[in-house]
Amino acid sequence: MGCESSKLASCCWSGQNGPVREAQNPDDEERAEVSDLPTFREFTVEQLRISTSGFAVENIVSEHGEKAPNVVYKGKLENQRRVAVKRFNRSAWPDSRQFLEEARSVGQLRNNRLANLLGCCCEGDERLLVAEFMPNETLAKHLFHWETQPMKWAMRLRVALYLAQALEYCTIKGRALYHDLNAYRILFDEEGDPRLSCFGLMKNSRDGKSYSTNLAFTPPEYLRTGRITPESVMYSFGTLLLDLLSGKHIPPSHALDLIKDRNLQMLTDSCLEGQFSSDDGTELVRIASRCLQYEPRERPNPKSLVAALFPLQKEIEVPSHALMGISRDGGNMPLSPLGEACLRMDLTAIHEILEKLGYKDDEGAATELSFQMWTNQMQETLNSKKKGDAAFRHKDAKAAIECYTLFIEVGTMVSPTVYARRSLSYLMNDMPQEALNDAVQAQVISPVWHVASYLQAASLFALGRENEAQIALKEGSVLEEKKNTNS
Repeated sequence: MGCESSKLASCCWSGQNGPVREAQNPDDEERAEVSDLPTFREFTVEQLRISTSGFAVENIVSEHGEKAPNVVYKGKLENQRRVAVKRFNRSAWPDSRQFLEEARSVGQLRNNRLANLLGCCCEGDERLLVAEFMPNETLAKHLFHWETQPMKWAMRLRVALYLAQALEYCTIKGRALYHDLNAYRILFDEEGDPRLSCFGLMKNSRDGKSYSTNLAFTPPEYLRTGRITPESVMYSFGTLLLDLLSGKHIPPSHALDLIKDRNLQMLTDSCLEGQFSSDDGTELVRIASRCLQYEPRERPNPKSLVAALFPLQKEIEVPSHALMGISRDGGNMPLSPLGEACLRMDLTAIHEILEKLGYKDDEGAATELSFQMWTNQMQETLNSKKKGDAAFRHKDAKAAIECYTLFIEVGTMVSPTVYARRSLSYLMNDMPQEALNDAVQAQVISPVWHVASYLQAASLFALGRENEAQIALKEGSVLEEKKNTNS
């Protein structure tokens, strides 16, 4: 191990009742707020339904899966901004005014240590929150279920500091309460920097419990009173420090017993061997011990945590994505022929690829029909599609649009390929907005279909929306790479 257990234990335990070490932390108290995010807004259910491809199962990103009371989906707004959409259980917030007040209050926060809240939806009995999407998983994933490399000591210290800074900012802004702070609430952005999810700044429901984790990790005063306080958040911060130190989710009582018995070898992650000094290990365990004090008043506040963690930081010049081993070549990923064609706006090449692709990505949505559906109307519908296909093959965009529209308006069958083909036909007919609408609709039907993202890119290029087009192009490339890897 990178620290001597006996020395670490004696140092740590003998100083447990002393104050958390203070240190200079220049410019951190008044952290610059994020300025390039849109202001908080209200969305309609339909907007969020489209952004999440109809709340598709494929877009669920919450750790507890589809059956959790409140499910989180990844989505994409019209401007291509990726978002996380939290959909509450229908009975969670019966009072719409209270929900809106809470959401608007959290939505005023803007900080680069948070996955910020961008908006909400309160329509009928639907209650949804919309936040920045963080593409690089949760702390729980990187700490407990890592696949390529364990998290380095320097990165664990950075997570602790950034989390303390997030809590300090929230406290300064009057939002000191954070509900159920745990390793699933810490997310990693595109740069690999840790962010605190804004969802925990709101309760799961008006009267819902603040803590849903195992009782062994719940602050003792919450068990007595059922109420969360700022000091309760500090207790949860202490459990997270234990997670970072051990690489496991160890109950606080067990961890404190290990510290008392000077048995830190059981407490420290063996993957950290040689990465930290005895003094640094001592200080981190001491900070955790202070946070886990039984009496709330004896725990530190976020400001003193930031001051204590700041001087412990290592490899500060190394970006987080490098420490995490997160690849950032997505923007430089070589484009496939379809991606290249969309980038160049080469409609002839796009047409050739779509024609060759045919309907094989429809997964049967527009092929087999039951006997009962063979009616005259159905035959006419299929004839419309066949005529559309013939017109598309001969690059007769206007006729293809008319025939595919007849097929779509009947609505008996749903085909992402028909929408994709009509989208390209609109582009060939110099109707880019209609082309974009169809490309979006194709993705609503088939959420992970790379062709839909590529056609959105082509449509956005035609509309002159370069930045958004590049985002859609990158997304198409990522989806295509995933598909090729899976197959």
